[in-house]
Amino acid sequence: MATAFSAEGGRLILWDINEAGVEALRAELGNAVAYVCDLSNRDEVYTVAQRVLREEGPIDLLINNAGIVSGRPLLEISDEAIERTFAVNTLALFWTARAFLPAMIQQGHGHIVTIASAGGLVGTPRLTDYCASKSAAIAFDESLRLEMKRLGYPIDTTVVCPFYIGTEMFNGVQTRFSWLLPILKPAYVVRRILSAIRKKRRRLIMPRFVYVVYPTRLLPASAFDALIGFFGINRSMDAFEGSPGKSEHPNDVVVSRP
Repeated sequence: MATAFSAEGGRLILWDINEAGVEALRAELGNAVAYVCDLSNRDEVYTVAQRVLREEGPIDLLINNAGIVSGRPLLEISDEAIERTFAVNTLALFWTARAFLPAMIQQGHGHIVTIASAGGLVGTPRLTDYCASKSAAIAFDESLRLEMKRLGYPIDTTVVCPFYIGTEMFNGVQTRFSWLLPILKPAYVVRRILSAIRKKRRRLIMPRFVYVVYPTRLLPASAFDALIGFFGINRSMDAFEGSPGKSEHPNDVVVSRP
């Protein structure tokens, strides 16, 4: 995503907990600056955000892309891992928005993009903490969107809810009907996100079949569960392997004025 924005002339402000990784990306892109930040640490988010505003000025576009996944049954996840999932996947949204919104409002425009998940729309075994955190992310975006409109602030929001993306973070995930629920290719997801941002779409769900979730919510729970089972969603994490090294490196991409 950073590479795609850079190719379009955007000046990027990159955040990552992995200093070596974010510096390598900064050097590769050229038109970017990098900051080390642990998104799970509220005080650190506020401190780094103040540095960004002081050194780079107000930003136009905030992309909350940080995310981690444990991929284990509830009783096999430590308390600390559950808390960290929410710290990175959910609470960080509040801290970054609170840090950058005032300057956006003052300059008269801004756009906040929340990378959530289709897992925030449908619960999945071995993803109790992840799905709950992403469901909260969707509610955060919706509430923020309505709040900005109610207060008359010129702030756009976009929430992105993709099915599994074929990155190392979700190594091993499966889909029963790939023609309906394909494991999404990163390049495709990036193109769709960039298009949604350009068009100021409020919601982007991928693939389109995921929209079926909304009417099925009207069904009795037993019927809903049966449909989830038929499409194999409740078994999609059975062979999950993941990539701990990657998932423990939450990162954000903050894009400023081109």
